[in-house]
Amino acid sequence: MQWRPILKDYQHYLQIERGLSINSIVSYRSDIKKLIKFIEVNKINQNPANINNETIQQFIYEVAKDINARSQARLISGLRNFFDYLIFEDYRDNNPTDLLESPKIGRKLPDTLSEKEIDSIIAQIDLSKPEGERNRAMIEILYSCGLRVSEMIGLKISDLFFEESFIRVLGKGNKQRFVPINAYVVKKITLYKDLVRVKIKVQKGYEDTLFLNRRGKQISRNMVFMILKDLVIKANIYKNVSPHTLRHSFATHLLENGADLRAIQQMLGHESITTTEIYMHLDKSHLKNVVEKFHPRK
Repeated sequence: MQWRPILKDYQHYLQIERGLSINSIVSYRSDIKKLIKFIEVNKINQNPANINNETIQQFIYEVAKDINARSQARLISGLRNFFDYLIFEDYRDNNPTDLLESPKIGRKLPDTLSEKEIDSIIAQIDLSKPEGERNRAMIEILYSCGLRVSEMIGLKISDLFFEESFIRVLGKGNKQRFVPINAYVVKKITLYKDLVRVKIKVQKGYEDTLFLNRRGKQISRNMVFMILKDLVIKANIYKNVSPHTLRHSFATHLLENGADLRAIQQMLGHESITTTEIYMHLDKSHLKNVVEKFHPRK
């Protein structure tokens, strides 16, 4: 059994049977390619079916010199998934990563923006420029609907169900969900769509894409990051802000204002409620208010 053919089979498995996104597949594939390179450089005569725990440990020790604890933990997880796949396909009967211990990394929570900070960011948008309406619509929908940046740039005009106050979102693993959208954000998107987007010469294949760049193609993730970063600097906000910060703020503000955790889970598109709970770094005063409001022993 050779490494590269089995890696190709693994990639197909991740794509077809597990339905993972391109970014996730690239990440998993990268983990195994690092292991393959280590084996080739060190002239280790072991294949996917017979590689042992000692070689894996040696590989992790070598790689650990150059990456942090969080990256180590993610690498070990990637290797574990690969060897679980080999067991599933009857290529092996054991997982050589079982005895590996992932480094303790804790849970790092992203920064949250206050409502005032979000308003300040939006206020920096130059609406005198054509892209201003687009940028405001993008920021508003990221915060008001809690979308991932990949979900936002992938929105189609045919995904907008404004009469029903919902948008259709294609999330991780190509799973669809419907997310409520309020009248204020509907108005901002409509302004962009009907007054600005109609003036753009749309490239073939992007006729239904909602958010376009000046060349008439789908706006990129990197461009969204750059737009937001520039607005944050202009707003004099000294936090590590990304599009995901707006998603995190969406969830946190909903929970702090009394929204149900299960409802937030559905809107965020999380399979597990545990994932949703990671976003909710509520302070003790809020928890105290919840008990005082809802517990019968007041």
